[in-house]
Amino acid sequence: MKNKLFTATYAAWIFIFIVLPLALIVFYAFTASEGDIIRFTMENFKKFFTEDVYLKSLLRSIYLALISTIICLLMGYPMAMILANLKPRVQSFCVTLFVLPMWMNFLMRTYAWLTILENNGLINTLLVKLGFDKLELLYNQGAVVLGMVYNFLPFMVFPIYSSLTKTDRSLIEAAQDLGANKFKVFCKVTFPLSLPGIASGISMVFMPAVTTFVISRLMGGGHTSLIGDIIEQQFLYANDWNFASAISVVVMVILLASMAIVPKGKAEETDGGGGLW
Repeated sequence: MKNKLFTATYAAWIFIFIVLPLALIVFYAFTASEGDIIRFTMENFKKFFTEDVYLKSLLRSIYLALISTIICLLMGYPMAMILANLKPRVQSFCVTLFVLPMWMNFLMRTYAWLTILENNGLINTLLVKLGFDKLELLYNQGAVVLGMVYNFLPFMVFPIYSSLTKTDRSLIEAAQDLGANKFKVFCKVTFPLSLPGIASGISMVFMPAVTTFVISRLMGGGHTSLIGDIIEQQFLYANDWNFASAISVVVMVILLASMAIVPKGKAEETDGGGGLW
């Protein structure tokens, strides 16, 4: 009875805060209001796929999200390995330092980069004192990618770190006993065992990077309009909830498809003769 009570509580939570909002978005996406009359239509999707401004915004969002995800992976994997190989006490301290910026509000972290990159910010002030010309560091795609990487990097590091800390050290020792060098140990043991963490990290970075609008608005300065900006504008300013919901559905389908194609990966098994190495 206790288990059923807990299950019913979670089921109600999921229905109210996940299923019902998604159902409303889908309903709005496939309907249009004409006064008090609501009719089902595909016009919202037709409008999205036939107007270049929306498709370009979507492709730009995916492109920048992919770049940000790749950078986060390249930076996050070595960081996760460093954290996983530290002594327990040092490891806890370093993890706390890594988490510390996340305790600050997301908006405040983004604003902090504005003070660093703006025309009279820290970097340009230093360049001028050194005798160099100022650089245009803000309001371009590079600044948007930087903001994404900074804000979403922890979401790549921690899943990989979790996978690496759960790795059975005896497998690494066995590989070394069989004559594998550090590179082979990494390729044949460490990396395959960390694939679930990599898959989780990619999903956790790519999804918010595609749909973000605060970063593109502040660090892109309106010059880099992403799909999240379009959705926000349609909801808040154009008051076209049907079209905004249709865009949201398209983005959700793309994100679900991307999650399906991300390889989850399983560790390879050795054969009886140690053929893995």
